[in-house]
Amino acid sequence: MHSIKIFLFLIPLVISSRIDLDNSPFDPVPSEPKSRFAMLDDVKLLANGLLQLGHGLKDFVHKTKGQINDIFQKLNIFDQSFYDLSLQTNEIKEEEKALRRTTSKLQVKNEEVKNMSLELNSKLDSLLEEKIALQQKVTALQEQLTSLIQNQPGAQEHPEVTSLKSFVEQQDNRIRDLLQTVEEQYKQLSQQHSQIKEIKNQLRKTGIQETTGNFLSSKSRAPRTTPPLQPNETKTIEKDDLPADCSAIYNRGEHTSGIYAIRPSNSPAFNVYCETQSGRPWTLIQHRKDGSQNFNETWENYKNGFGRLDGEFWLGLEKIYAIVRQSNYILRLELQDWKDSMHYVEYSFHLGNGKTNYTLHVAEVAGNAPEALPERRDLMFSTWDHRTKEQLYCPENDSGGWWWRGACGGNNLNGKYYKPRGKPKPDRKRGIYWKTQSGKLCSIKSSKMMVQPAK
Repeated sequence: MHSIKIFLFLIPLVISSRIDLDNSPFDPVPSEPKSRFAMLDDVKLLANGLLQLGHGLKDFVHKTKGQINDIFQKLNIFDQSFYDLSLQTNEIKEEEKALRRTTSKLQVKNEEVKNMSLELNSKLDSLLEEKIALQQKVTALQEQLTSLIQNQPGAQEHPEVTSLKSFVEQQDNRIRDLLQTVEEQYKQLSQQHSQIKEIKNQLRKTGIQETTGNFLSSKSRAPRTTPPLQPNETKTIEKDDLPADCSAIYNRGEHTSGIYAIRPSNSPAFNVYCETQSGRPWTLIQHRKDGSQNFNETWENYKNGFGRLDGEFWLGLEKIYAIVRQSNYILRLELQDWKDSMHYVEYSFHLGNGKTNYTLHVAEVAGNAPEALPERRDLMFSTWDHRTKEQLYCPENDSGGWWWRGACGGNNLNGKYYKPRGKPKPDRKRGIYWKTQSGKLCSIKSSKMMVQPAK
């Protein structure tokens, strides 16, 4: 390009010099003959400029050609990527359709199993009623036979009585066989119902998207199928005189860990698990130990509670609030890591009601697990479907429901249960973990949260 500019600059100079020589007004003396060598110099200069112009144009063409080839290669790569993405989208659509058809079939089959189960239950009830009636008749006949034998010890048994006894025995055996058959069928139907329910839960866990447009940006959620908190068996306690918490049960003489019924002041009765192994009565509000319970639950389930009191469970924010609003309570956290090292921390705390999003404010009393919960800060409880302004993305990123601090850091004892081996750091952060003083994330094997009245 530089040679082209020089050439364009020289051409006007050469032309103007030639014009000036030919048209000069002052010509008193005859001019000398024009030298042809000067003209050759001009031609050489012009030819040199054209040569440089040609080289510049050639370089420019090669450079432009290379740029065009690069653009075509990038366009081909883009077209191939777009084509691959279209194929993947079509495959996902087909899989989604197949899963929906399977889910519909399972729902229909589930309804059929339910109807068959109801019919079997009704038949079983009628058979039991018939059995009871026959047993009553047999008992009456046995009493009559006994009285006849006692009154006539030497008399032989009447043939009609013998045939009646054999008939009753045959009917009784038949009813037993029928009951056994019905029970076996009922067990099989129950197993099928459980299998269908498990398959439906697995289908929900796949996170089927409603539209493929959100496929690349949306996040899958865990299923919302966890039933309410299951109480299991409870101790026989008079309903009119229920204690307020596990400490009251302990003071009454019940020193065995287990499930008990309580009724805090101005609250309905409900069941809790009382922990007394340490010699002090604690009311458990949370327990994690093996990952058998899904903790990525809704706000409603975190409010009312879920899980099994003899396994993994969350007691429920409303029940926890009903207990701790009675007086000043201590909150204790017991944490066990995968090296079986035990850590604990106790807090004096205050818990707000549902209108405050169950805001938690703690102050450490004792323990060897500092920073388990940030002290002297108001922490609002959040779930994936009920998020406060300060924790817009914490339930999505970290899983579960928890009292998060503003930056989603710290600890999360209600996250997804992960074993630490082979898990990258982002997955460990989605699990239950404890952040040490040095900032290292420590994966938790088991955790307990429990409360006790302050002394």
